[in-house]
Parts: sequence; structure tokens; C-alpha cells
Amino acid sequence: MAVTPPAPTAADRAQAARERAEIDTSCRGPVLYYAASAVFWLLVGTVLAVIASIKLHSPYFLTDSPYLTFGRVRMAHLQAVGVGWSGMSAMAGGCWLMCRLSRATLPYPRLLLVAATLWNVGMVANVVGILLGHGQSVEWLDAPRYTAPFLITSVAIFSAWTAATFVRRREPHVYVTQWYIFAAVFWFPVLYLITVAMIFWVPSTGVVQMVVNWWFGHNYLGLWLTPFGVGSAYYLIPKIIGRPVHSYYLSIVGFWSLALFYSWAGMHHLIGGPIPAWLATASTVGSMMMFIPVIAVAINHHMTMLGSFHMLRYSPALRFTVFGAMTYTAVSFQGSIESLKGFSEVAHFTHYTVAHAHLGAYGFFTMVMFGQLYYMIPRLTGREWCSARLISLHFWCDAIGISIYFVALTFPGWTQGRMMNDPNVPWGNIVEYMKPYLFTRSVSGVLMGVGHVAFAVLLVMNLAGWGRRRGTGPTWFAEPPPADQKQLAGAAAD
Repeated sequence: MAVTPPAPTAADRAQAARERAEIDTSCRGPVLYYAASAVFWLLVGTVLAVIASIKLHSPYFLTDSPYLTFGRVRMAHLQAVGVGWSGMSAMAGGCWLMCRLSRATLPYPRLLLVAATLWNVGMVANVVGILLGHGQSVEWLDAPRYTAPFLITSVAIFSAWTAATFVRRREPHVYVTQWYIFAAVFWFPVLYLITVAMIFWVPSTGVVQMVVNWWFGHNYLGLWLTPFGVGSAYYLIPKIIGRPVHSYYLSIVGFWSLALFYSWAGMHHLIGGPIPAWLATASTVGSMMMFIPVIAVAINHHMTMLGSFHMLRYSPALRFTVFGAMTYTAVSFQGSIESLKGFSEVAHFTHYTVAHAHLGAYGFFTMVMFGQLYYMIPRLTGREWCSARLISLHFWCDAIGISIYFVALTFPGWTQGRMMNDPNVPWGNIVEYMKPYLFTRSVSGVLMGVGHVAFAVLLVMNLAGWGRRRGTGPTWFAEPPPADQKQLAGAAAD
């Protein structure tokens, strides 16, 4: 017969609050360093993204500088955002979440500071090196060869630190968020080392390099960024609304099916290329099987939120996180369908795939990371955000911006693919057809950039001591009614 544990007393709650405060104090320096660095690289990547986007419809824009050609700017943008912002924001959240869920103060803080500095040094060499013409013409591996040791050493230190923190845990239960963090920090170093070795250090021959390239590119998103994004959503949604995850067993299904099937994906990008047919087919099967983990995660998140969707009106962190979680479901379904041979024959080499990639990397991952930072930063600095209006500006600029971006490239991109497959359509007609949609892409990029600047201003003001001290009430978009205040009180105090 199951025994219901006794309800925590006031003394228990006070002790738990002191423990959380101690953990947050220990995390403050390294986590804020990671977070501030991530936002810096986001701003750098945003400027580069807007320049690259404008060049697609105005090719004579900034043509006087050899350092700002489309090829260099586009590669530098991908590295600044895909490696600089994404990697450092993921590790910032992973560090704090691992300590919180392990109920352990942060060990070896100087080691984390060294790891973050190595990542920053590698990123400076990465972006500057690409603009100087040292980039590699390999998708997702555009960084100059001399940056790899910095990134590998940094992530190796972070992985070792994660294991050390877990060993020191005082919480016997292992949470689903911790599974995803562990998966990311141990999958990625192996993925990166094998890829760099087979493409650059001891180069493979022939089409093997293509296969390794797309295996890395797809799994960088699925086995590095996705675990951090999904794991963060699993923590934030229940914590903010004050309810447990809907199904622990469903989260197990989602995690292990992701581990089993995602590593097969990626080869469908080479359908029609000179690779064995079985390889592309196996990749398509793996992509279609991804319906299992995606549906499991979607059910868990939706059922956890059921009855609490109205709280999106109040909580900034919840609004960003739920937007990202819903986008994860949509972009994953889209990606599985896109792996089918008949579909790929039209969508391949078009702006349709560009829209899909941005929906995943931005609409899902980046929006969840923003939600995590909005929740985490006040607990580290001891101050709430100073302006709900700036937060609202940030959310709507980013949400509307990525929506416009996706729509403006998805449907025209499909038409572009059909026109490309028609031998009677001149190439110049296809270029002219896409120009207004590429202009719309630039407008959406500027809109998202406004949101990024708003967040950067909020972060600088918070770090500078602006905003009321925690304990006097959280930063809400609107004042919740008494019933909702009671449900949100746990998240506000935690």
C-alpha cells in the first residue's frame, strides 16, 4: 500500500529556500558569464544575418569590402548564432539546471570560467577568421581549422564538470531534464571529434565526407541543441505553473526514442546524390520514426499545461517557453515529412529548407533559451526585470518576426522548387519571383533584431542593478487574479 509523504512544514520550506539561494549564489559568476557571452554573440550574429539577407535581394549592398561578401558574412553569421549564442546559452542553462536539480552548490567555478573563456576565444578566432577568408566550405563546420582545439577543450571541460556535479548531488531522484543535459554533453563531443577528424584531420575520401558532414549538421541540432531545449521546457513549464509533469513514463519514451532514432537522420539531405540508396532510405526511416519522441514530448507538455494556458498572459518565461515547445512539435513533424523522397525532390535546394532550419533553430531552441534566461537571471542577480513593456516588445518582435520569416520562405520556396524542376522556366524568372519574399525575409530579420536589442538592454540593466529586488513581486505582463497568483506563487518564490 502506497504511503503518502507528509506535507512539508514551514521549517522545511524555509530550509529549501535557503538551499536554493545558496545554490544560486554559487552559480552567479560562471552562469552570468556564459549568459552575457551568449547575448553578445547573438547581437553579432544578428548584424551579420541582416547584412547577408539584404545581399540576397540587393547584391550590390556593401560590395566595396572583400570582408563582407555574402559567402563570408553568411558563414560568420551561422557560426556566431549557431555556435556562439546557441552553445553558450545552452551551457548557461545546463549549468544552473544541473546544480538546481542535483541540490548541489556549483563545484569548480574557476574551471567553468576557463571553459567559457576558451569558447569565447575560439568564437573570436572563428568569426574574425571567416571574415578574413579562412573559413571552410563545409556546412555547419565553416570555422577555420585553428578554432577546433578551443571549442573541443571547452566542451570537454563542461562535460567533465557536469559529471562532477552529478556525483555530488544531494537529490536521489534523477529528473528528466538531467537526462537531456547528460545526453547533450556526452553526445556532442563524440559527434564533433569524429566529424573534425574525418573531414579535416585525417580526411576521408569521396562521398564519405558528404555523409559525415550531414550526419554532423543534422545531429548538431538534434543531439546538442534539442536536448537542452526540450530539457529546459520540461523544467520550466511545470515549475512556473506549479504542476508536475503529466507522465514520467511518457518522458522516458520520448528520451530513449530520441536517442535511438535521431542519430540516423541527416542523410535524406543527400537524396539524389552519389550515396548508397540504402543509406538515404535508412535516414528517411529514422526521420519518420522521430514522430514517436515528438508526439511523446508534445503530449507531455500539452497535458501539463492543460487548464493553465491562460497563465501565458502573465509569465514572460512561460510565454517564450510554450511558444518554443509548440514550435518544436511543428518543426519536427515538418522535418520528418521533408525526408520523404518525393517531397525532397521539390523542397531540396530551395528557401523552403532555409525556413525549416530557422523555425527549428530559432522558433524552438532560441525562444526556449529566452524563456530560460528570463526565469534564471533574476534568481542569480537578486533583481527582477525592470520593464515588462520591453519584455513584451522582445516577445512580439521575435514571435512575429520568425512567423513572417517562415511564411515568407516556406510557400514561395515550394513554388521555387517546382519552378526549378520545370525545364521550361528560365532561371532568371525564378530569381525575380523570389526577390520580394527575400526582401520580406530581411524585414523579419530586422524585426527579430529589435527584439534582441530589447533583451540585451534588459540584461545590461539587470546586471547594473536596475529593477526591484526579488521578494517584492515578479515581473509580470499583467497582474494575475488572486487564484492565479496563488498557483504562480511557487514559481515566483523559487
